Amino acid sequence: MPDFLLFTLDQRRFALPVAPVREAVAAVAITPLAGAPGVIEGVIDVRGTPTPVLDLRARFEMRPKPLAVDDHLVLASAGERPVALRVDRVTEVVSLDDDLVSAARPDDPAMRHLAGVAHLPDGLVLIADLEAFFTQGEAEALARALAAEREAGRDGERAGAPDVAR
Repeated sequence: MPDFLLFTLDQRRFALPVAPVREAVAAVAITPLAGAPGVIEGVIDVRGTPTPVLDLRARFEMRPKPLAVDDHLVLASAGERPVALRVDRVTEVVSLDDDLVSAARPDDPAMRHLAGVAHLPDGLVLIADLEAFFTQGEAEALARALAAEREAGRDGERAGAPDVAR
């Protein structure tokens, strides 16, 4: 029975498998990242590592929302890349029986960034797929933007990017 971290975005419930999740922390200010694709909100410093903040609202075609003091950042990995996800609220970690989860349909464009949908007694939960979050072009654009940031000598602290924790 796999475990999932549940969180909300604009009253919608989402989940991530806990395996790629490192921790959830209070949100900090996000520094814009020049040249990054539109699904990147910006960058934060996580213990000395510039970490891109994924814009889930843009990816799932939701209305933008300014950073709020009660938002959270979920620190995770998308493959080998450390990432942060700004969410409204982390709610809980749950174990889900396989029979409660339907796999995403690869032929449905609306589900291309989802691993599946969990059918819980109190409603549906969309399971985000960090491995499929970026298109190839977005991944390349992000790599170029992060490399340019490093070349410019802006390593988070010098750039004024807020440090999540030391």
